[in-house]
Amino acid sequence: MTNTHDPISLEEIRSFYEEAFRELNRDSPVPPVDISYYPYVGLNQTIRVRDGSVYVRIADMCRDMPAAPHRALAYILVAKLLRRRVRAEANRIYDAYVSSEEMRNRSNDRKRSHGRKVVTTSKGEVYDLDEIFDNMNFWFFGGKLPKPVLTWSVKKTYRILAHHDATHDTIVVSKSLDSRSVPRFIVEYIVYHEMLHIHHPTVHHKGRRYNHTPVFRRDEKKFPRYQEAEEWIEQSVRKLKRNARKK
Repeated sequence: MTNTHDPISLEEIRSFYEEAFRELNRDSPVPPVDISYYPYVGLNQTIRVRDGSVYVRIADMCRDMPAAPHRALAYILVAKLLRRRVRAEANRIYDAYVSSEEMRNRSNDRKRSHGRKVVTTSKGEVYDLDEIFDNMNFWFFGGKLPKPVLTWSVKKTYRILAHHDATHDTIVVSKSLDSRSVPRFIVEYIVYHEMLHIHHPTVHHKGRRYNHTPVFRRDEKKFPRYQEAEEWIEQSVRKLKRNARKK
C-alpha cells in the first residue's frame, strides 16, 4: 500500500477532537484543543490536559494519514482521556492504518535511524553467545538462519531473560544467565527460543500482533530438554531475582 493522500489540515484534525469531546462529554464545554506533530521514534500518539487546554501530539510519520483514521484516533484518545470505553469501530479503522505494511516499514525505518540499541559483548564470563548461536543454528536450522547481533544485557534481569529486536537485528540475553550456576542447556534453550522469533517472524492479523504462533510453539518443543528447561526457569526465578538485586 502506498499513501498518496494529501495531508489534511490541523484545523480539520482539531474538529475531530472537538466532535469527540461533544459526543463523549456532553455535560461539559469543549476545551481548547492544540494539535501538533511530533518526531516520535515510533507510532506514538499522546493527549494531555494542561491549564484547561488539551494538547494532542501525533507522530509526524502520520502527516499523510487520511481523515478516517485521524477521526478514529481522535475518538480513541478522547475516550481514554475521559476513561470511557473506546468504540470497536474506531479501533478497527485506526489499527488497520497503523498495521499496514507501509506504516510498519516507516516505523521500523525511523527506529533504525533514531533508536539506539545498547550492545555490550557476546562473550560473557562463562558463556559465548556467538558459539551457542552457531551450534543451535547447525543442529536446528541447518546453519541457514541469518546471524543477528548477539549481546549480553547491561544489567542482570530476571523478568525478561532474553528478547529479539527485529528492528535492530539483535538478540539480547540477560546477564543473569552468564553464571556457572546456570546450566549450559538453559542458555542454549533461551537462545534457541529467540532464534525462533527470526525463523517465525511476528504475524500481523486484524490489527493484532502474534509473536508465538502455533507453529512457533510446535518448533519450540523440538528442543531436546524443553520441559526440563521450562521447569528450571520457573523454579529459579527467585534466585535470579536475588542475584539481580545484588550490587
